[in-house]
Amino acid sequence: SPAQKLVFNRVNGKKPQVLPQQVSAPEESYTLAHEENVRFVYEAWQQVEQQLDGSGSGESACGPVQYVEKTPNPGLKNFVPIDLEEWWAQQFLAKIENCS
Repeated sequence: SPAQKLVFNRVNGKKPQVLPQQVSAPEESYTLAHEENVRFVYEAWQQVEQQLDGSGSGESACGPVQYVEKTPNPGLKNFVPIDLEEWWAQQFLAKIENCS
């Protein structure tokens, strides 16, 4: 099936204000504390995913539990989540094409 397009509706039908673009965006710099926090969250999430994969084979009785609705919302029957990484890639490529 073709990829779904994102639609952004304007608030009250008004056009957004156009702000002048910066000539060069400052490069992001990360502190050591930021990198430690990202590493901690990443490693913790990897452990949760491993435990979820292992719980299917009955390895552990206690651990993370994946939430599943008992009575799904019928309004979400046709819901298709977007691939956020793909969306960001498309935005990035569009920005490059518009600049050249």
